[in-house]
Amino acid sequence: MDIGIVSTRYAKALLGYAQGAGKEDIVYEELKNLTHNLESHPELREALQNPVVSDEEKFTLICTASTGNSLPSEELRRFIALIQKNKRDDLLTFICHSYLSLYRNSKHIGVAKLITAVPVSRAVEERIRQSASSLLHARMEVATEVDPSIEGGFIFDINDYRLDASIATQLKRVKQQFIDKNRRIV
Repeated sequence: MDIGIVSTRYAKALLGYAQGAGKEDIVYEELKNLTHNLESHPELREALQNPVVSDEEKFTLICTASTGNSLPSEELRRFIALIQKNKRDDLLTFICHSYLSLYRNSKHIGVAKLITAVPVSRAVEERIRQSASSLLHARMEVATEVDPSIEGGFIFDINDYRLDASIATQLKRVKQQFIDKNRRIV
């Protein structure tokens, strides 16, 4: 079984079903939350793969992970039931990623990640989002992350490109230049 093909088929089916009901935006937000929770809480993934946990409990866990205390959309609940009926619980993370990707392609949404050494203000984040949107002619989702190990500057990932203007990378380049120069001398 090819995980990519199966998860993409389920994601396409969910996107088509959600678009038919006019709820693709709601399902997108729910799956974004679910994906975040699945990635940040490994104990949730373990519980979903545990054969001792009943399907009803798994259903409740998935619903809670996607919407919190509120009830998820009817489309997502029916989709989760379908996945459980077909014993595809183990592919849930892959299906979520496939759906998010398909949705973003259909709505022309770009994904960017800004990594800085210190937190940036909302104004700077919004200016970066608007600049990237105008360059790509697409709506942008920008996630920010603080990583003190870059020592200064920033790293900006947009779609499949990376702009690394961090101090740590520049210091590594200078160090490598000195190493290369010393090798030639000896």
